[in-house]
Amino acid sequence: MTPTIKDVAAHAGFSIATVSRAINAPHTVNPVTLAKVQQAIDALKFRPNPIGRQLRGERTRLIGVVLPTLANPVFAECLQGIDELASAQGFRLMLMTTQYDAQRERHAIETLRAQRVEGLILTVADADTHPLLDDIDADGPLYVLMHNDTTRRPSVSVDNHQAACDGVRMLIAHGHRRILMLAGTLAASDRARQRYAGYAHAMEQAGLTPAPPLEIDFNAENLAPSVLAHLSTGPARPTALFCSNDLLAMVVMRGLCRARLRVPHDMSILGFDGLAMGELLAPPLASIGTPNGEIGRAAWQRLMARISGEYVGPTLDLTLPHTLRQGGTISAIATGVSVPGRDVTRGDALI
Repeated sequence: MTPTIKDVAAHAGFSIATVSRAINAPHTVNPVTLAKVQQAIDALKFRPNPIGRQLRGERTRLIGVVLPTLANPVFAECLQGIDELASAQGFRLMLMTTQYDAQRERHAIETLRAQRVEGLILTVADADTHPLLDDIDADGPLYVLMHNDTTRRPSVSVDNHQAACDGVRMLIAHGHRRILMLAGTLAASDRARQRYAGYAHAMEQAGLTPAPPLEIDFNAENLAPSVLAHLSTGPARPTALFCSNDLLAMVVMRGLCRARLRVPHDMSILGFDGLAMGELLAPPLASIGTPNGEIGRAAWQRLMARISGEYVGPTLDLTLPHTLRQGGTISAIATGVSVPGRDVTRGDALI
């Protein structure tokens, strides 16, 4: 039978509460008591390795990672960047995902804190107004955010507002005026909100009226019939779609194909993330590229610098550059608009 904490307490001659404190907060326990509890753990073989390290006051060398999902390759690429450096430096990662759910996010962070992680790397719903991050700022552990574009907290990201603005300007330069943004639930992602603000700014600068964002479940694999009808019918339907991430753009492309709309001839599409798999599509997906692996590596390096006390930078946030990938999912909608690699004077790019 597997020994329990009650067995350890009986063997050591202490209360369960004392043994619990010895396991979870050894610095609060008398050294003699701590040694007796350790002897009982060793004798009963009660999870000896991790608890033994904690009782001896050694570092856990465990880093917690909280991500919305691994279904989106953006976060998998970030995780790979983290894991490369963590493995090389002898650290272990403990990963939890939240599925963009606030309660799961809180549970994940609290669970990792209970595991005595030495630091956290996270992507959260709202970096600026997250009450649990305020608690961590006060009580630890040290952390760094990924993709959360904020100046209030330690973070590594791109400038989501500017990146979206640049992408929408590219659509406008191709002659598009009726541009609609599709996003996941804005309440679940400060990145999506910042990208919508960038979209609206670019539209207003061009003298155009930004449309309200069309919000879609982050985890949806297909477009709802009502959404597809909104995109594909009527004289005022959009001529271009700006999707808040590449995965959503791919879902949209499949939906439009089923509605017998051709991309880009009937609808231009711009994604956000620059996923490599987007270039394997036919046509290749135009996208705003983010250096996801580098974001993960930079977050790790910044966290290690904070833990070691070596970070003395003037700002908490680090902004990495974004890129624009032309792809093949954007075409011009009027003759005389120059599009690299296409002859629009023949009308093959008209909508």
